Amino acid sequence: MLRTNIVDLIDDFVPLRRNGSNHSACCPFHDEKTPSFTVSDSKQFYHCFGCGAHGTAVGFLMEYERMSFPEAIHELASRANLTVPSEASTENNPKSINLTPLYDLLEQTNEFYQQQLRNHQKADAAINYLKDRGVSGSIAKKFNIGYAPEGWNNLIQHAGNNNANLLIDAGLSIKKDENNHCYDRFRNRIMFPIRDARGRVIGFGGRVLGDDKPKYLNSPETSVFHKGKELYGLFEARKANNQPDKLLVVEGYMDVVALAQYEIQYAVATLGTSATPQHMELLYRHTPEVVFCFDGDKAGIAAAWRALRQTLPTMKSGRQARFLFLPDGEDPDTLIRKEGKTAFEQRISTADSLSTYLFTHLSQDIDLSTLDGRARLAEFAQPLIKEIPKGYFKDLLIQELTARTQVDSNTLNRNTHNEEHTTHHYENPYPVQKTHQIQLTPMRKAIMLLIQNPQLAQHSLDNAWLSELDNTGAKILLKLFETLHTRPHLHTGAILELWPNDKERQHLSQLACKNILTPEAGLKEEFLGLLKLLQTKQQQEKNQALFHNLTPESGAKLSEMNDEERKDFMKTLAN
Repeated sequence: MLRTNIVDLIDDFVPLRRNGSNHSACCPFHDEKTPSFTVSDSKQFYHCFGCGAHGTAVGFLMEYERMSFPEAIHELASRANLTVPSEASTENNPKSINLTPLYDLLEQTNEFYQQQLRNHQKADAAINYLKDRGVSGSIAKKFNIGYAPEGWNNLIQHAGNNNANLLIDAGLSIKKDENNHCYDRFRNRIMFPIRDARGRVIGFGGRVLGDDKPKYLNSPETSVFHKGKELYGLFEARKANNQPDKLLVVEGYMDVVALAQYEIQYAVATLGTSATPQHMELLYRHTPEVVFCFDGDKAGIAAAWRALRQTLPTMKSGRQARFLFLPDGEDPDTLIRKEGKTAFEQRISTADSLSTYLFTHLSQDIDLSTLDGRARLAEFAQPLIKEIPKGYFKDLLIQELTARTQVDSNTLNRNTHNEEHTTHHYENPYPVQKTHQIQLTPMRKAIMLLIQNPQLAQHSLDNAWLSELDNTGAKILLKLFETLHTRPHLHTGAILELWPNDKERQHLSQLACKNILTPEAGLKEEFLGLLKLLQTKQQQEKNQALFHNLTPESGAKLSEMNDEERKDFMKTLAN
């Protein structure tokens, strides 16, 4: 956190303009014409006065880039050229592998394949194939489509023999013998680079131009490429719209490219595998609605059912899933070219909901007019509904099953709620929300001044009296002092990231957003004045407690007071 400048980070995603001591822009979290989004260099904190969005560098990546907390930490570490230790690290392997050379080689290979498509003397076959599929030069450039020429050692000649092991590790070359001789994995193929959510090339997919098999070939699993966790086209879809209303899941690279050619820029593809739970969480991190698109043949129907099974455990509140089946013999690539964008999007809008597809599929070959048929449907549906997390969607499915089977709803509820499915989910510590108006008591104002100006802590070193105040604000203020006396270099953003209590962090982040009307030159005087006011109040409460509990034994306490304490006590009696 301390090595990350939030201004530089956010400026990479949202162009900022200097506005006095801060930077501003139109808010990336809601539509507006006048900039109300402010980023503070000194506080390392952002805040939108329009929608209330606020947070630190970690919170911004989680909200804007839809990253999980660990992913945001790894991203910031990578930007600072630091390595986050892996959970899998052991005593024998205490350091994480440096993957930067691998990423660099993959990006260089991507550029090499693009150069070959433009310049290789035998690239005509690849260019003609793309033209025949209706792919324009601009779309080919957008997706960085390239060409792997025929030959066994093009990459080794390009990258050099000293990179042979790295080519093997990247899945670009195949080891031939014990002497690390290798040959190119991809030959005579149209090349599609696969990028992760950060835009880094992590692997490739290749479509053969001749009669070789397989027709489509993907990179193998490597240190950076895991096909069960990545989606082709997601990075490009998010560049077109960082917060898409929906994402369309198709089966092939060319489907994604062809749809983009017709300005449907929210399609992604799995990488030669069925949708996995990791795919589903990745999709729902970026959109509330996922539409699966499958061929209408037996293979497509089977794939759709597998996708539904993977989707059920992820159907938390607010998420939607739908299923689109294309006419026999058609795929998105061929159909979009036949009927165009409007007609294809009409198909998307009328795709079956998850509930419709679920009951339609389960009801096949079942006669619901009979008791046996309704019992079979209940038996088939119950274990599937049981996989869905607790919420309104699950309750409504149970109601629908009750209506279709006439089985008592209480019975269905017992059978579908006895074990709740749970999944790991990382919440943004600074969710986008309207900032509530907080009444600024002296305690809250002192906390506000300190959280926004951590250097003030050095002007008050003895704050033990706060421990005698029995309220949450005093405990927070004391904890702030203790933190800043131990680590005086911390800025506002770092304090919030380190704060252990989520509820308290939310209150602190709201106070960090409020405007301070006091001129900078008067901050120290006002802060110390507030502390004196609070300490005086604390002493008065202490004296009042002593007065209300006067006993013969308390005389000793009175005699132990110094002149100033006795004077304060007498003032209390007078009041």
